[in-house]
Amino acid sequence: MYYNVRVQFTEEVPVGKNGIKLKKKSEYYLVNALSVTEAEAVTTKELGATMNDFEVKAVQSSRFIGVL
Repeated sequence: MYYNVRVQFTEEVPVGKNGIKLKKKSEYYLVNALSVTEAEAVTTKELGATMNDFEVKAVQSSRFIGVL
């Protein structure tokens, strides 16, 4: 089964000459898992290696049945 996982993180955006603004950004991932809990765990494990500060905001079952 596939799950849609929404992940939110903070991104630094340059503003003006020397300023930096923090902007919240969301990304969506399609995760192949057996349950909502497993989808969250897989997402946390995979993104934890590359992304420092993020939060899984939502996990929903997807209508996708497969990837060709």
